[in-house]
Amino acid sequence: MIRIDALTKRYGATLAVDRLSFTVPTGQVTGFLGANGAGKSTTLRAILGLDRPTSGRALVHDRPYSSYRHPLRVVGAALDAQAANDGLPARTHLLALARSNGIAPNRVDEVLDEVGLEGMAQRRIRALSLGMKQRLAIGAALLGDPEALLFDEPLNGLDPEGIRWFRALTARLAEQNKAVLISSHLMSEMARTADRVVIIGHGRLLAEEAIHALGPSLEEAYIRLTEGATHV
Repeated sequence: MIRIDALTKRYGATLAVDRLSFTVPTGQVTGFLGANGAGKSTTLRAILGLDRPTSGRALVHDRPYSSYRHPLRVVGAALDAQAANDGLPARTHLLALARSNGIAPNRVDEVLDEVGLEGMAQRRIRALSLGMKQRLAIGAALLGDPEALLFDEPLNGLDPEGIRWFRALTARLAEQNKAVLISSHLMSEMARTADRVVIIGHGRLLAEEAIHALGPSLEEAYIRLTEGATHV
């Protein structure tokens, strides 16, 4: 389980996340929704230890991410499909990640097959399409067979077949009792994919509910909840 406990993050005079608390339970897909600038990316970065909270905590199984010796075995994350060294072949990129976390090299080939890039293993990342880069980022998240997975706008660049593949992947991960958190702007897709949603506005929690509890339209519920959100 991922637990966010009274998380606050300031960048100088800017309050990005404001006493935010929620959980990401195992065995479910949690959609993480909010407008641009709502604090979603900052929260994900705090979970991964990339941003240090001003106050509060972001914990994975009651421990900070940075405390794990082999963190990719605990949390897998795909935050930016463009972040990899684009001069490396796809397989070399995953091999480096595997080696740094004590993961067997044969797992790299399993992951390449799982994300549909087995035929692109030796192609340099700069030559991959955005959709292929997205699949590679998702593969990196899966590499350590982690207990929790974080995805930030994972459908960017994916074609309809890729979107269906990702939907099936996240359902399977939840069935394996993993905790899955997906940050996305695509309401229609979240309505089909998520079991529950966390909605934030101006860094504050607006809702944490099972998706069916929000009524027949997730989009309408989102608009209703966020239109009155003000930063105080």
